[in-house]
Amino acid sequence: MTDTDRERLRATFTQDAERYDRARPGYPPRMFDDLAELAGAGPGCRVLEIGAGTGKATVPLAERGCRITAVELGAELAAVARADLAPYPDVTVDVAAFEDWPLPPEPFDLVLAATSFHWIDPAVRVAKSADALRPGGTLATVSTHHVAGGTEDFFAEAQGCYLRFDPTTPPGLRLAQAADIPQDSQESPNRNVEQGNAALPGADRFEPPVFRRYERELTYRTADYLDLLGTFSGTLALAPAARAGLLDCIGTLIDTHYGGRVTKRYMTELRLAVRR
Repeated sequence: MTDTDRERLRATFTQDAERYDRARPGYPPRMFDDLAELAGAGPGCRVLEIGAGTGKATVPLAERGCRITAVELGAELAAVARADLAPYPDVTVDVAAFEDWPLPPEPFDLVLAATSFHWIDPAVRVAKSADALRPGGTLATVSTHHVAGGTEDFFAEAQGCYLRFDPTTPPGLRLAQAADIPQDSQESPNRNVEQGNAALPGADRFEPPVFRRYERELTYRTADYLDLLGTFSGTLALAPAARAGLLDCIGTLIDTHYGGRVTKRYMTELRLAVRR
C-alpha cells in the first residue's frame, strides 16, 4: 500500500460512524482473556489504544478496569466511542493522527492497535509505540482476516459482483484457509531475514512476538451483511454508482441464491511483543 493510498483509505471509515458501530463485529472474548494473562490488561493497567474507532476493543478493556487513552483519527468515530465509554471515567478519547499525537510523560503498560496498525505510517508506528511503553510493556496488535469457511459458495460467486463494479479486484481471488495465512511478523526484529526483508524502524526494541489466533463464524441477514460491507474501506472508496451497484448485486445474490442469509468465517490474530 502506498502512502497516498493509506492516507486516502484510512479517512473513509468516518463517513458513517453509526453504521460502523452497528455493523462491525467486536473481538473474541478469549482475546481479552489472553491480553489479561499475557500483557496484564486488568485493573489499573495503563493502555494507549491506537485507532480506537468506535470502541470495539476499548469497551471490553474498560470493563476490565484498564485506564485507557484512546487516539482516533476520525472525529465522528471518536464521538460514538465517547458516548459508549461514558460510564468509564478512566477512559479518554483524543481526536488525532497517532503519527502527530504528542506522547504524555508517563509511559504506558500496554499499547494496543486493534485492526488499525496497518493504517499507521510504517516509518513511525513501531518506534513511537516503543517510545510510549515502559520497559517490559507490551505492544499488542490485532489483525482480522476473512478466511475460507461459512457459506463458501456465496463468497466464490460474489467475486463476479466485485469484478463487475470494483476495478481493483484481482481475477480469480479466493479466500484462503486460516492455516495458510502467515503470522503477521512484519514488526519482528528478525522478520524474514532469510528473504532479505528489513524490519521496520524500532523493531529491534522489542522481543520476538508471540501469537494467539481465534476463529469464529458469524451469520448475517442480507441487510446486515450489506451494512457490514458498507464499513469496509474498499467499498467506501468506490464511486457512488459503483458502490450502489456492488451492494445491489451482492444483496440480490444473497436473497435469490442463499435464502437471505450467509455465514462468514473470521480469523483474528493477536500479536504481542514486549519492549526491551
